Amino acid sequence: MSAGARAGRRTRRPPRFYFSLRSPYSWLAYRELLGAHPRTAAALEWVPFFEPDELSRKLLAEAGGSFPYTPMSPEKHRYILQDVRRLAAERGLAFSWPVDRDPVWEVPHLGYLVAARHGRGPEYIALAARARWEQGQNVCDRSVIAGFGAELGLDPGELAGASDDPELRAQGVRVLLEIQRDGVFGVPFFVDHYDKYWGVDRLPAFVAALARTNPSLAGPPDDDPDTAGGPLAEPGRSVDDGHAGGCG
Repeated sequence: MSAGARAGRRTRRPPRFYFSLRSPYSWLAYRELLGAHPRTAAALEWVPFFEPDELSRKLLAEAGGSFPYTPMSPEKHRYILQDVRRLAAERGLAFSWPVDRDPVWEVPHLGYLVAARHGRGPEYIALAARARWEQGQNVCDRSVIAGFGAELGLDPGELAGASDDPELRAQGVRVLLEIQRDGVFGVPFFVDHYDKYWGVDRLPAFVAALARTNPSLAGPPDDDPDTAGGPLAEPGRSVDDGHAGGCG
């Protein structure tokens, strides 16, 4: 094998899970990943998918990118309301459907980038998921995001003010460019090299494909001491309006 080929193999990106704190299907996939496939969850690169606000759209356009947004019809929105309730009931999940008023999705998703920078990304997602889907809170409310600071041991102001930070805005644009490069048009979306899987119902096929190339991810998860109660475990126990990420 040539040096160039070896270098290419070394730089191959890990498999990725594009998630959105807005999407109920992303939430269901998140729960299934943690509950049934914790080793796979720990091996993935978690990338936030969010609908950009006016400033992010401007910065994204200046970087030569665009966001794959498709407005949802009222009929499809009503279907999703029914569908998510069915899927949650099948999984024994109780949830509270949140109401989003004038949402700015950079607030929670750039807040995730702050938490990830401090090594608390999984815990942040767990808190945001619980707040949005179990408690019906508005995760675009800065006070809600600031409230995660005490549990994460992070500066509440840094979390809540992430969307005001030019460096984090720039990082968010880089994430949006990744979304475009990977051809992500909705969430949950799973990518491994050239293979792509869209929707919570495609998660088993994605997990099986990864296990074929990485046998350490195969087998029952419950007997794995490295993942039980590990960093991806959710605290506590254990939907969405018309947007591109909510139709997974």
